[in-house]
Amino acid sequence: MTRTLVLVRHGQSDWNLKNLFTGWKDPDLSDKGVDEATLAGKRLKEYGLHFGSAFTSELSRAQRTLRIILDELGQPQVPTTRNIALNERDYGDLTGLNKDDARAKWGEDQVHVWRRSYDIAPPGGESLRDTGARVWPYYIHHIQPKVLSGDNVIIAAHGNSLRALIMALDGLSPEEIVAQELATGVPIIYRLNGDSTVAEKEVLSG
Repeated sequence: MTRTLVLVRHGQSDWNLKNLFTGWKDPDLSDKGVDEATLAGKRLKEYGLHFGSAFTSELSRAQRTLRIILDELGQPQVPTTRNIALNERDYGDLTGLNKDDARAKWGEDQVHVWRRSYDIAPPGGESLRDTGARVWPYYIHHIQPKVLSGDNVIIAAHGNSLRALIMALDGLSPEEIVAQELATGVPIIYRLNGDSTVAEKEVLSG
């Protein structure tokens, strides 16, 4: 029983490319994002992983990333579950705005607080803590049991939904997790102990 969990942030989206707050909006992958997802699949294939289950959000950039990865692996038949609990953080009134325009409107310090604090949400949106409040129960009840039973599981999701999950897996403080950057299209491989704690962690970045 390998008890392997793989996390992948979706490849670059069109809105990432344009420096826009994306949140729950649904832009597609950019050409670079497709290349990143393809490379993630190739790296996982070299690693020799076979998956029993896959999870993703209800947003197409994560879903397409997952499809590309599974196709590269030659495992397109892996049962896949989509759930809103794995969606990106909702940026509320910031959604769709260019990040530089948001700084001009509210000030650099305020926008930095909204982007990088743990528990302060932008107007009408979610904080990282709010995002974790939906990610953690979903993981505990629907994903973790599959991993602990010996199923290899892959999750293709978003920077903040995965950041919340990494916070729990790695036992990070709020200050530590908000400083974590998550690269697009780079698989993170966890091997869990039988008690759900992390035995090993590897980032396939090169």
